Amino acid sequence: MLVAEMQEAHPRPLVGIDADALAECIEACLACAQACTSCADACLHEEMVADLRRCIRLNQDCADLCDALARILTRGPDTAPGLLRAAVRACADACRMCGDECATHAEMHEHCRICAEACRRCEQACLALNLG
Repeated sequence: MLVAEMQEAHPRPLVGIDADALAECIEACLACAQACTSCADACLHEEMVADLRRCIRLNQDCADLCDALARILTRGPDTAPGLLRAAVRACADACRMCGDECATHAEMHEHCRICAEACRRCEQACLALNLG
């Protein structure tokens, strides 16, 4: 995992946060952002695109939040604790909502099934971070 390698190579020690959980959350956020972006694009190419408007919007919002959280976490846990907790909570909430929406389309659209799985993984990774 590149994230773990970069953490180990960084001169700043990680204090007060589990390095493995942090790396897993960053990786899950990056994967989820990619899955959500791809799913939104795939939804736009479906015949019944009007029925997928909510899914597309949640995909876009979730991708943006996952991307932002991955960048914040990559900079390390030095961010103000309240801000860090709020960002993690917002990302977990977005992943839950997007995953729920994609799951409603999963039987009809494989891209929604894949995206729902990525959202669930990211939500769990966010919740696994122990930020006090």
